[in-house]
Amino acid sequence: MLNDASKIINISNNDVDLSKHHTPIDYRDIIALGFVKFLRFFADVFFAKRYGHRAIVLETVAAVPGMVGGMLQHMKCLRRMSEDNGWIRTLLDEAENERMHLMTFIEIAKPNWFERFLVLAVQGIFFNFFFLLYLLSPKTAHRVVGYFEEEAVKSYTAYLQEIDKGTHKNVAAPQIAITYWNLPAKARLRDVVIAVRDDEINHRDVNHGYANSLSYN
Repeated sequence: MLNDASKIINISNNDVDLSKHHTPIDYRDIIALGFVKFLRFFADVFFAKRYGHRAIVLETVAAVPGMVGGMLQHMKCLRRMSEDNGWIRTLLDEAENERMHLMTFIEIAKPNWFERFLVLAVQGIFFNFFFLLYLLSPKTAHRVVGYFEEEAVKSYTAYLQEIDKGTHKNVAAPQIAITYWNLPAKARLRDVVIAVRDDEINHRDVNHGYANSLSYN
């Protein structure tokens, strides 16, 4: 089952349902979903429709779980002298991918000093929280990430709608995004947001798949 989950990252997103949602099946799933909705509430209040700035803070959070999960899975495999079934590489790739999202939106939104400070504060708090959560229950931790990515897909879909309406300028894509996603030289912000949303769809499915394959500690 672990191998099946790790392969989800390679699926095509051309026909994926953007509204796909994992229905909670027990109180742990309900808590995970509630926690993510709580974070979403504050993001909506603080950033409203400033999607570029919202992405900067949210991506700095999203870059944490893959690194924490990859590190702890690595240590578990060392202790047990066992194979990881592809989990470590998948999780570390996810962390790197989310970091590139952050670097891209820093180029687009140009955060001020307060927003940069907020990024550092959020990183510190969330890293420690997620580290402890993953130690206590990897299944719940992956479920949290799955729900977090569901919300990310919604946010980037709304971002695309604002770009299409002209509320946000469809500026030229930064070079870092063109290079990373191998986009056309004349790519625009809309192309970048689509690429990022596709990544988030994959992360959503991978983490829900990992959560489904695990038992609670």
